[in-house]
Amino acid sequence: MTTRALFPTQFYEAPLGDDALVAELAEACRELASEDRAGRTWSRDHGYRGYTSYASLDDLPMRDPRFADLVRLLNRHVAAFARDCGFDLARRLKLDSMWVNVLKPGGTHSGHIHPHSVVSGTLYVAVPPGSGALKLEDPRLPMLMAAPARPDTFVYAEPAEGGVFLWESWLRHEVMPNAAKHERISISFNYR
Repeated sequence: MTTRALFPTQFYEAPLGDDALVAELAEACRELASEDRAGRTWSRDHGYRGYTSYASLDDLPMRDPRFADLVRLLNRHVAAFARDCGFDLARRLKLDSMWVNVLKPGGTHSGHIHPHSVVSGTLYVAVPPGSGALKLEDPRLPMLMAAPARPDTFVYAEPAEGGVFLWESWLRHEVMPNAAKHERISISFNYR
């Protein structure tokens, strides 16, 4: 008898590889949070506890060379992840969107996916202790019907400052509440 694991879900974790750039990005994110009035308004109107540029700025790599430097590094990480996933690509994946998140204490982001993308990810810029994990959901969950409970239905990936997480964009995930006393800063992105 043989039991095989079929259709595994890949999740990528690695350091960005440039601590000086991470420090520069922390400054850039704080600058955006103070200057981007539209982003602050959208965050307030949508109950986002903190700031996100998700709905206000779509040109971060052109706006600030620090984000352009980040994209050059992320391109390598995403290419490595695509190889690990066994993607049959006619051309390399390209950055589609990038946004800043400054999550205040108590802030969270409910479960979601990233439609119209292939790979999604986050670079963690500032991660105070207790600032919350990324909760990943078993993609089979909607189809398990009468299956007994499993201990790994949800996986909690603990971020580290300067760390990159990548996953396929269909993987449902959520940001657990920030229980730290300080803001958690991250930069999220999609590739297609």
